[in-house]
Amino acid sequence: MPYILTVSNQKGGVGKTTTAINLASALAALGHRTLVVDMDPQGNASSGLGIPKDVAPMGTADVLLDLRDMESVLVPTALERLDVVPATAELVGVEMELVSASRREYRLSDALAHVADRYETVVVDCPPSLNLLTVNALTAANGVLIPLQTEYYAMEGLSQLVRTIHAVRQKLNPSLERAGVVLTMVDLRNKLSQDVVTQAREVFGAEVFDTVIPRNIRLAEAPSFGKPIHAYDPECRGARAYTELAQEILARRGATSTRSAGPTAPARLEEAS
Repeated sequence: MPYILTVSNQKGGVGKTTTAINLASALAALGHRTLVVDMDPQGNASSGLGIPKDVAPMGTADVLLDLRDMESVLVPTALERLDVVPATAELVGVEMELVSASRREYRLSDALAHVADRYETVVVDCPPSLNLLTVNALTAANGVLIPLQTEYYAMEGLSQLVRTIHAVRQKLNPSLERAGVVLTMVDLRNKLSQDVVTQAREVFGAEVFDTVIPRNIRLAEAPSFGKPIHAYDPECRGARAYTELAQEILARRGATSTRSAGPTAPARLEEAS
């Protein structure tokens, strides 16, 4: 069975989708067969992997509504070993249609069971809200990765997410765990960034990954080319940081990478691009 990792934070603009697609690309570059599932109606993970939602003929909406099986909606990306189940325009209305559906919280979990032997890791990108789509992602997951932007009000709303994770664990998915907190958009030249890093480590302790994701121009550019960072610029600081994060996640799971993804020296946070 694959390890299913949901990337979630109800606060927008924290690097959630950037983390989902580039962590997935790092895992693929390290030799792991990886799938990205785009559960966000905005479809940014899909477009960031080269499949805009107005181009994809089918995707997560079809799977959640039992119109298609998961295998029929898999789309390969620019990276070997990395596939995506894209969001389509129809995903916007799916939540309303699921309200009265049977096993409504388990639709994603049931669908992923049919491709379990194809992948080692599944990364699910959630909408920036705690709705039925997010609950489906949490019910399917083994772990929740929480991106935390190192800016003002960074911790705002996290208590609600933590409560939701606890509720899903109690009622729907007893094996769900918090996989960790990853600090994003870090610029240690900025005192506010330094303060948020310190505060996050005080609050979450060992749950905070040692790896931090720096502000990086190449990370910001990559989605406009429809490529994850390891296909766009695998040598940049952003790519190295996500490779380090992937390796740290694998180490926590007791897994290993099957090949080198190139230089993995710590990204220099003092640089801005």
